Amino acid sequence: MITTPYILAADIGGTNIRAALVAADGSIAEEQRTQIDLGDRNMTESQLVDKLTNCFAEIIKAHPQIKAIGAGFPGFFLGDTGVLAASPNLPKLKNAALASQLSNHLGISVTLQNDALCAAMGEARFGAGKGADNLLHITLGTGVGGGLVLNQKAYTGEFGMAMEFGHLRVVRGDGARQCGCGGKGCVEAYASATAVALRYAEATGHYTDAKGVFERAEIGDQDATRILISAGAYLGESIAEAIKLLDVHTVTISGGLIGAWSLLHPAIMASLEANLIPPLKGTIRVLPSTLRDNAGLLGAAALVK
Repeated sequence: MITTPYILAADIGGTNIRAALVAADGSIAEEQRTQIDLGDRNMTESQLVDKLTNCFAEIIKAHPQIKAIGAGFPGFFLGDTGVLAASPNLPKLKNAALASQLSNHLGISVTLQNDALCAAMGEARFGAGKGADNLLHITLGTGVGGGLVLNQKAYTGEFGMAMEFGHLRVVRGDGARQCGCGGKGCVEAYASATAVALRYAEATGHYTDAKGVFERAEIGDQDATRILISAGAYLGESIAEAIKLLDVHTVTISGGLIGAWSLLHPAIMASLEANLIPPLKGTIRVLPSTLRDNAGLLGAAALVK
């Protein structure tokens, strides 16, 4: 039986919670997934708190050595207060004091933060960006997310909305693709895994997921190759714009799309260099995640004070 104190780290999604016992050195002792339904857009604050409380209470009961909880959640948090300012998937929740309510119900400290920012902290503390004081992390999945670490601390912005990287605009004009945010021309509409699959379907009439697009590129499919290279180019352009504002020299990227790294990375770097100002050229590292699915868990644990 495990007796060492652990942090319960969790990655909260719409259909399940991935939870793990994490030690101070970032090692994971145990891991489990719990089914949960957070897909109701009419869910109230009290309903969400009850669902999360019930889920965490069962885990704590089975592992009384848990000393605190750190969790990533898809939403915008006000600094490190644990107050959820808003969540795109749960529009009825505004300024919800989730962390303090969960802490009161469970009897232990609870830290909550944006899931992409947790991933950024994980990479900075334990992953590809280990040792970097400043790091920009990008997630490539259903959408394109971002997290920023400055001076070894997670940066949220004033209202938790810093590094909405996926909504940097890379295409303008009437032909710009529609983004889920309501705008047009966002990098998410061109370089997310979802966008890559959709663009391939539009070009060929055949639907496959982003992994399938890369597999087709590997056997010489020119449409697949072109779409993946263009996705990398759009990412590189967006990274350049972010770096010109932030002067951050370490960039890490995670998500299923990095399976196509052999095509993405050269395109990212070529576009990045083309769009940087001269003093920044040749100084930026763009690295694939070494933590993969564990970045968010380890970052959530690292944020626990």
